[in-house]
Amino acid sequence: MSAALAAILPYLDATFWITAAAILFLIMVSAFFSGSETALTAASRGKLHSQADRGAKGAEAALKITEDSERLIGSLLLGNNVANILSASLATSLLTRLFGQSGVALATLVMTVLVLVFAEVLPKTYAITNPETASVRVAPLVRPVIVVLSPVVGAVRAIVRVILSLFGVKIDPDSKIHALREEIVGAIALGHSEGAVEKEDRDRLLASLDLSDRTVEEIMRHRSQIEMIDVEDSPDEIITQCLASPYTRIPAYRGEPENVVGVIHAKDLLREVDRLVRGSGANEGSLAALRSLDVLKIAMKPYFVPETTPLDEQMRQFLRRRTHFALVVDEYGSLRGLITLEDILEEIVGQINDEHDVDSDHPLKRAENGDYLVEGAMTIRDLNRAMDWALPDDEANTVAGLVIHEAQMIPNEGQVFSYHGFRFEVAARRENRITKLKIRPL
Repeated sequence: MSAALAAILPYLDATFWITAAAILFLIMVSAFFSGSETALTAASRGKLHSQADRGAKGAEAALKITEDSERLIGSLLLGNNVANILSASLATSLLTRLFGQSGVALATLVMTVLVLVFAEVLPKTYAITNPETASVRVAPLVRPVIVVLSPVVGAVRAIVRVILSLFGVKIDPDSKIHALREEIVGAIALGHSEGAVEKEDRDRLLASLDLSDRTVEEIMRHRSQIEMIDVEDSPDEIITQCLASPYTRIPAYRGEPENVVGVIHAKDLLREVDRLVRGSGANEGSLAALRSLDVLKIAMKPYFVPETTPLDEQMRQFLRRRTHFALVVDEYGSLRGLITLEDILEEIVGQINDEHDVDSDHPLKRAENGDYLVEGAMTIRDLNRAMDWALPDDEANTVAGLVIHEAQMIPNEGQVFSYHGFRFEVAARRENRITKLKIRPL
């Protein structure tokens, strides 16, 4: 042992210590580049933006350099590889000088351990544990590195694009690695699966994001379910109908339901009745005044919207026009249904019931055998939200529509089908409409 040490001692000169210090420095440089890459790619841009708004210069720098992710990663990988290769070369030279040809194997072993532990695993573990904190700290140092290495990185990018183009791969320089919307949806779904986000919160957040992908046609009340007023009815009949109705706004038509001439608001009707009754004096005069009620005088102008209007756009139109009620028409101008602002809000927050709703009970009733009794007109989306199921709603909006679509016919009462992992039994049918279904997961 003393002989081996005596053989090595002559080589422990200034060159040895300078080379060893250079190797340690390069390992630290490699660790910096590795940790910076992990921190800047894993950091949440939303959190960084929030810190930048509060005046954090490091967060502002991190946001700026992560805008061009390809240039950022290219610069960090270039610096990291140069540091690793140079440190390995110096270690090989140093140990070969000390141990001869066996120093090559020894340098490979030593540098593998040092680089793996101290230049890769350690900095990346810290960076992935505290990505925002680490990115804020390293961003001011990374910016000048990117500027210095930009010419080399640009040349490398050009070479890579040429090679990829030979294989038919096209790169859009403006594309993002992850779409922001998909990232938000994935984060919400992951939070729910891990128990950090409640089901109700998940449903509200995802429904808000889905408004732009859904149309008025999907949630409108069908024309067969619309309560309407015939303006040719007597004033007594119109007043009685309005009082008995659970709705505040009722469309008015003349001749046929397709010919909508206005929308009666219960408050406007009440004001007109009050004006006629209180302004006439005696009771006989009041009754006579009511018979002269002209509903068209108080009717609001009907607001028509196409059935293909996205829900987010329709909500903006409701807010801009300061109205809550619209009639839905198809491409030929035929009445298809109606939609209200409350319908759109219900897509986000769930069913909204008040003291005048006629069907405020839960629409799902479970039998002892595990079947759920479901209204045929219930939308698939509402059923999925209530039961946390995943029935497809691409081809049909309602549960009855899904069964008809899959069966390719109008089934009879008592028929049973199995689709998408569920058992569907037609419980009730009225004419050509399925009114009730029994559904049970298989």
